[in-house]
Amino acid sequence: MVLKFFVFILFGGVFLLLQRKNVHAKSPHILFIVADDLGWNDVGFHNPNMKTPNIDRLAREGLILNQTYLQPLCSPSRHAIMTGYYPYHAGLQHLVILPWQPVCSPLKMKFLPRRLKELGYATHMVGKWHLGFCSWNCTPTYRGFDSFFGYYNAQEDHYTHEWYNYLDYRDNEKPVRNLNGTYSAFTFASRAQDIIKNHNSSQPLFLYMAFQNVHDPIQVPKKYEDMYPSVKSQGRRQFSGMVSALDEAVGNITNQLRESGLYEDTLIVFTADNGGWPQYFGNNYPLRGGKFTVYEGGTRVVSFVHGAGLKKTGESFESLLHAVDWSSTLVEAAGGKPALNGDGVSQWPAIINNTPGPRTELIYNFDSDVAPEEGHAAIRMGDYKLIDGYPGLYPDWYKPDQVYDFKPEPSVEEMQAHAGRYQLFNLKDDPTEHNDLSKSKPEIVKQLSERLQLLTKNAVPPNYPLIPDPKSNPSKFDNVWSPGWC
Repeated sequence: MVLKFFVFILFGGVFLLLQRKNVHAKSPHILFIVADDLGWNDVGFHNPNMKTPNIDRLAREGLILNQTYLQPLCSPSRHAIMTGYYPYHAGLQHLVILPWQPVCSPLKMKFLPRRLKELGYATHMVGKWHLGFCSWNCTPTYRGFDSFFGYYNAQEDHYTHEWYNYLDYRDNEKPVRNLNGTYSAFTFASRAQDIIKNHNSSQPLFLYMAFQNVHDPIQVPKKYEDMYPSVKSQGRRQFSGMVSALDEAVGNITNQLRESGLYEDTLIVFTADNGGWPQYFGNNYPLRGGKFTVYEGGTRVVSFVHGAGLKKTGESFESLLHAVDWSSTLVEAAGGKPALNGDGVSQWPAIINNTPGPRTELIYNFDSDVAPEEGHAAIRMGDYKLIDGYPGLYPDWYKPDQVYDFKPEPSVEEMQAHAGRYQLFNLKDDPTEHNDLSKSKPEIVKQLSERLQLLTKNAVPPNYPLIPDPKSNPSKFDNVWSPGWC
């Protein structure tokens, strides 16, 4: 009888251990890192001149996502990540949300942190929001995050945390006024470390880490700039320093995961939100174009995954992945069921084993209603990419550490010259988009243009008010960019 009792206890304990291991495997901690305006050529594992040892190590020990696409600009990309919907299904396809616009990512669309909370996750956000803030209901802690430390707008001074001379820095709902002079990358990393230190490891953690670096203004402590003495351009030298400061912050956060015993059980996702901005020294060479364009340099981004759940590492994932896929992919990684609606697909089974993924096509953008002369639409099906109309600013190939004479914006005539014009590229044979095949392959142009029209026939008109709302004026809110006016 005693023997039977001990056997029962032994097998019961093994069963519970296996159960716990199985549950844990389905619910990793998730650290989702977004680098703002980081270019294809701005990391060490693409460009040995860049000093990014922490990012490089994570990428090489994980799975590099070589065909990952986001939108050409900030707000649309972040919306796609959070909701699983293309921006043209939400009215966010035209440029970005401005601070005086009564606009936010549609409240009817459920955000990723809310889906993860339903699976038992603690959810925290640090850094840049840029998904609208005119109403409190638009802000992070009302959209599924347990806590928020960061700023609402597109950009700000890295030290004063002001934009247009008004403060934009929040700890949950309260303005933060005592950090003037602190560099945001390190303030954000410090808050992330505190979240990790104080987290109960028995509960899965989702930490959305949306860095300000390397968005303009180009600012960095001088010791990081001094890491690049051979770079001739001061702007590129300072920008490169911003990348290394970002890398150090990533290293501090991952070190904290190790110290807290969470590292081995954490899935790390790293992605840029769009291509680098050539005018502010971001670089995407040899890809064509940059931020604002639907060329590859504006939309194909640096990205990788690392850690919990991966069975194939030290390799590259060559299947198509789009920002709209992250919501379903992470929900499945967390043990949940991917959403049946939306534009995304779960890539988790493919990522785990580095096998071909389910995505065979994607929309780069579809935007024509606010400024018809801009066009700005593109689609990829398999190896072929079709651009319909104006491709956007920065259409060339920009080498690092060279000075270019950039125009602040194109003329209407330049944009109108692209109206009705197609460009076609075979990205397998020509990933740098040098050879336009639109004249020689009219049947493929027809096929892709018809597919683009079909996929975008239910597009929502852009929600882009041109006249600033006077109720948004921060002087009405103690000189702080604030919700509560729409």
